[in-house]
Amino acid sequence: MQALVILINLIIVMLSAIVAIAFYTLRERKFLGYFQHRKGPNKPSITALIIPIADATKLFIKEEKFTTSRNIKHYLIAPIIIIITTLLL
Repeated sequence: MQALVILINLIIVMLSAIVAIAFYTLRERKFLGYFQHRKGPNKPSITALIIPIADATKLFIKEEKFTTSRNIKHYLIAPIIIIITTLLL
């Protein structure tokens, strides 16, 4: 029972972080659209709401390239440390 509660809390935190990142990227694109005087997410429409979903999909689908010239331990631990510190803040 305790493990289920922890799992649900973890899922809620991760989904909240993903939604917050989606709105952050939408805001960033909106400001860039204003600064550059171009059409984009600064004009409200249904296509402007699809952009964060496309960005999240692109991030999840990106291909990982493994080479032998790097330290695998640091390569795998660095993103985990960044995510943990971000969530703790």
